Amino acid sequence: MDESEKDIMGLISSSGESRSKAFEALQKVRSHDYDAAHKLLKESQDLDVEAHNIQTKMIQKELNEGGDANPITLLMVHAQDHYMTAQLSRDLIEELITIFQERDREE
Repeated sequence: MDESEKDIMGLISSSGESRSKAFEALQKVRSHDYDAAHKLLKESQDLDVEAHNIQTKMIQKELNEGGDANPITLLMVHAQDHYMTAQLSRDLIEELITIFQERDREE
């Protein structure tokens, strides 16, 4: 496996784990465990930073070495899809948790 493929796999792994942590956080809302939910969201955010750093490294490589530095493969497209889906999921879940937490405070 070359360096580019390792980066792509790292992007998929970090993004997938980020999304999983976000959904685990949402599950904690069922039992009104907001402390655990926020802890899991923090873990999700940390994993997203890892994914972002990998993506930034790949972008910088492409800018420095030209368009062939990161060939567009199905695996690369899959990695970007994972990353964008994880970000969207976490953002939406964060908002849902905030809404539920505010609702529970009012009751």
